[in-house]
Amino acid sequence: MARPLARPVPEPIQPGQESVWDYPRPPRLERVAETLRVILGGAVIAESKAGYRVLETAHPPTYYLPPGDVSAGVLSGPRRGGICEWKGQAVLFDVHGGDRLAPSAAWSYPEPTQGFDAIAGYVAFYALPMDACFVGAARVTPQPGTFYGGWITPGIVGPFKGGPGTMGW
Repeated sequence: MARPLARPVPEPIQPGQESVWDYPRPPRLERVAETLRVILGGAVIAESKAGYRVLETAHPPTYYLPPGDVSAGVLSGPRRGGICEWKGQAVLFDVHGGDRLAPSAAWSYPEPTQGFDAIAGYVAFYALPMDACFVGAARVTPQPGTFYGGWITPGIVGPFKGGPGTMGW
């Protein structure tokens, strides 16, 4: 007999921190005040002060940058990606930076569902294949696993969905 999945116990919050267990479902979209920066192959391939983040229960924020703030020639594709129950049909991009290629390492929603219209065409990057990603001065830790693309900063506490045994959360 299969055991029912128990909700994880949220980590304690310190002053100035956010818990992903306080994020809503369905997710919320909000503007980002900090500069977002993505580095690949030793080159800054994207930098923006006009980004958004999507906040969803159990997930670190996913950051979206305006396409005009992504360096020309960095993205190739696009090709059809997965479908998000909240944002709609995604497209995937290969990402080029310096002498590096990161296959399927960025995505976008060209025609997102209602409520996410503001990020139409904006680009999100998986942090793991990049040299580094930053939110302000904070270097990002990638969300566990390879399916989700959240960026973990010191101000965000979990536990986070994405690692082994968390798909049913």
